Amino acid sequence: MQLISTPAGPAPAGHYSQAVVHGGVVYVAGMLATDPATGEVVAPGQPGPQTEQALRNVAAVLAAAGSGLDRILSATIYVTAREQWGEVNAAVARMLGPHRPARAVIPVHELKPGCVVEIQVIAAVR
Repeated sequence: MQLISTPAGPAPAGHYSQAVVHGGVVYVAGMLATDPATGEVVAPGQPGPQTEQALRNVAAVLAAAGSGLDRILSATIYVTAREQWGEVNAAVARMLGPHRPARAVIPVHELKPGCVVEIQVIAAVR
């Protein structure tokens, strides 16, 4: 088992790793729309831009683990309102292009203040 840590992704806010690699699979922790350099929330309350930033954070962690967005097997996306699904879906399509991993979108009560999207993925190592 390999624990992944990269300054290109957001620093963990608790007792967890950005990702864990085991058996050729990368398990990425939930990523919020935060700027890795400052820790500040990007585009507070805006589901489309937040989805893109969260996926940029996912991409940085995947790269450190020897993977990439095109290797995502499954994604779980948490949103704070069901009505955000359309913007989130459009942003995912922009970021992933033709790649279509398995996915769930789950409404939750709340996330970190200002955040409306969190993305957790499982991906294959290259």
